[in-house]
Amino acid sequence: MEAFTSVTAIAVPVELANVDTDQIIPARFLGRSRTEQVGAMFHDLRYDTNGQPRDDFVLNRAAYAGARIMVADRNFGCGSSRENAVTVMVDNGFRAFIAPSFGDIFFNNCFQNGVLPIRLPQDRVADLLRLLKAAPGTQLCVDLRSLTVTGPDGRSDAFEIDAFRRDCLLQGVDEISLTLGHEQAISQFEARRRREFPWL
Repeated sequence: MEAFTSVTAIAVPVELANVDTDQIIPARFLGRSRTEQVGAMFHDLRYDTNGQPRDDFVLNRAAYAGARIMVADRNFGCGSSRENAVTVMVDNGFRAFIAPSFGDIFFNNCFQNGVLPIRLPQDRVADLLRLLKAAPGTQLCVDLRSLTVTGPDGRSDAFEIDAFRRDCLLQGVDEISLTLGHEQAISQFEARRRREFPWL
């Protein structure tokens, strides 16, 4: 997993509330490999019934190409527990999501995949959405070390994150990797237990 320290990148405004995981990646694409899922991100919002890109959908606009940060409205990533909703956006280059609130499972899945979900107040998110729409291609800076988001207006907003999750992102490890980092101590414990309690 790639470590997360800070990202300064184009931010794309997704001005939709209650975006659910089926909108992020429709269920019919879930049986495909991760590589094959890349083009399915927001598929039914991005493409019409003939498979042609919709001009009115923000992710189809050239100014937002290469965006790595997404600013969204409230309750982003609600719905089912599918982890693919996070991984498809990771595989499309996104590293951070900013919204007033997130679906709980989506929020937790972000940390398992090395991306940072940030909760900011509704009024500040509305400001960011307005600024990003007014100047497509504008960058934001997300700094996990200082726990700040710096907007195109120069304002820095502090955000909160669980200290353990912050450390894992900074190191680029998930819970499994963190546990495997103690593999030698675990092996020693298991060997000692076999000696001392051979009947177990």
